Amino acid sequence: MPSSAKKKDSIKYYGTGRRKSAVAKVWLVPGQGKITVNKKDASDYFGRKVLEVLIQQPFEQTETLGKYDVIAQVTGGGISGQAGAIRHGIARALLEVDSEFRIPLKRAGFLTRDPRVKERRKYGLKKARKAPQFSKR
Repeated sequence: MPSSAKKKDSIKYYGTGRRKSAVAKVWLVPGQGKITVNKKDASDYFGRKVLEVLIQQPFEQTETLGKYDVIAQVTGGGISGQAGAIRHGIARALLEVDSEFRIPLKRAGFLTRDPRVKERRKYGLKKARKAPQFSKR
């Protein structure tokens, strides 16, 4: 095998994405646009078209739809948080592909990590903010 062909196969771009308690490790490989999440097809893994569209937004923004295959390993959170984490990871990986993508990705808000997480429960309360019913007597 010629060394030039070997190098072309090994091109991978990596990005870590986070949202709520979900963490996604995302690799972009030149290909036809196939998305694999935890060794399953994205449509099988998520089951909701909205989440598949959410994942593809960074590609649409940078006009690279169908140019890269996505391989994602995601843990923690629910499926919506995981989809957001994958989107964040794809956006970060696209920066490795070409630094010119920073402006459209930043403008769309795909490079900003969503910091909102579930608030912890406080003592004396039933939930994070819900207090027990008040009675005067």
